[in-house]
Amino acid sequence: MKIDGTHYRTIWLADDGRAVEIIDQTKLPHEFTTLRLETAEDCARAIRDMNVRGAPLIGATAAYGICLALLADPSDAALDAACALLGATRPTAVNLHWAIAEMRAAVLPIGTQARAEAAFARAAALCDADVETCRMIGVHGLSIVRGIAEAKPGRPVNILTHCNAGWLGCVDWGTALAPIYMAHDAGIPVHVWVDETRPRNQGAALTAFELGGHGVPHTIIADNAGGHLMQHGHVDMCITGTDRTTATGDVANKIGTYLKALAADASGIPFYVALPHTTIDWSLTDGIAQIPIEERDAREITHVTGRAENGEIVTVEISAPGSAALNYGFDVTPARLITGLVTERGLCAASREGLLGLYPERRG
Repeated sequence: MKIDGTHYRTIWLADDGRAVEIIDQTKLPHEFTTLRLETAEDCARAIRDMNVRGAPLIGATAAYGICLALLADPSDAALDAACALLGATRPTAVNLHWAIAEMRAAVLPIGTQARAEAAFARAAALCDADVETCRMIGVHGLSIVRGIAEAKPGRPVNILTHCNAGWLGCVDWGTALAPIYMAHDAGIPVHVWVDETRPRNQGAALTAFELGGHGVPHTIIADNAGGHLMQHGHVDMCITGTDRTTATGDVANKIGTYLKALAADASGIPFYVALPHTTIDWSLTDGIAQIPIEERDAREITHVTGRAENGEIVTVEISAPGSAALNYGFDVTPARLITGLVTERGLCAASREGLLGLYPERRG
């Protein structure tokens, strides 16, 4: 995707080959800046502090974190330490642990002299694979949007999304937003309802930033407005991403996704979830009972950061001083509320059999 006409990925190898660079997503949409990450500790901090976020990008950042650790020290001890450090940063997104396991398997059998080079090659391959995976999610999701458009010729397809599942949450393209970009580029009229996505406002800040940069018509709404829009026929479909999907089709996504799925179900509106295979946790069968839900700093609820009228970026308190706040980062949407899953291999029901139909190698 492009920013001011220049193509960017969300993470890339620095010119000197001894660091990686990222877009600092905590500064968007008001300031576009990049950060240089030189150590595994830098990568872990970027994941924890959400300079990078989104399950696929978290995995890619962890992969490069292992590269940087091995560049400094290619020993088994350094590899173990880097894997432990990066694996402890975020509990919900399974891509993190998948990427760490992929990197470990790629470098462990290799002699220490060649480990760093092999690690960088594997991390680059993982990033390239993520781009192609997301592109194919867009291809398969496009068929859904096109079908709705054909049923209402001449009128825009109104799509509601929650949080940010665009290219900023992946290496490029995105998951839930990829079909929207492809529909727009194909000349299909689309309009996106963008949930603000409190408490960190990834919808208002990041999804709107992306869609605006690509020229896709969109409107930011309060998180609680989605049900009203659905009741009055202003939403044709919902689509979100996911940070972890069980083998039976339950999905964990940004807090508030479950409520949108309930409203869509009550209103007879299709609710889709877009995901790469790396987000499927085949070891889990009950998302509500088994997916760990991250609890984040209460300050994300009690304070908000934005741009003042004088252009200064400020953080202000919005809650009654002294009040306690509880800040869960994710919730789980049961498979029964999901119309279908959109993956790089195609569309399927949110069920064990649906997923196994696309990934038969997982049978048994």
